[in-house]
Amino acid sequence: MSKKLYVGGLSYDTTEDSLQAAFSEAGTVESARVITDRMSGRSKGFGFVEMSSDEEAKKAIELWNGKEFEGRTLTVNEARPMEERPRGGGFRGN
Repeated sequence: MSKKLYVGGLSYDTTEDSLQAAFSEAGTVESARVITDRMSGRSKGFGFVEMSSDEEAKKAIELWNGKEFEGRTLTVNEARPMEERPRGGGFRGN
């Protein structure tokens, strides 16, 4: 069963290909995604990597958490489920 990892501290220049290549050192990467801003298209500095097994995910955390990648120190841990956020947003005046 695949395991999704949160990867924080990414360089704004990191691509999904470079992220996948780095994490493939720990095993089979199912997917690698760099999260970008919808308006600017610029990286938000974090992403997600899905490893093919729990063992490979643990190895990836050991390999990359606290380590330097493309000039930045990464934070790598098991991704938590996305929390529900209220739709809309902005200012709500009374």
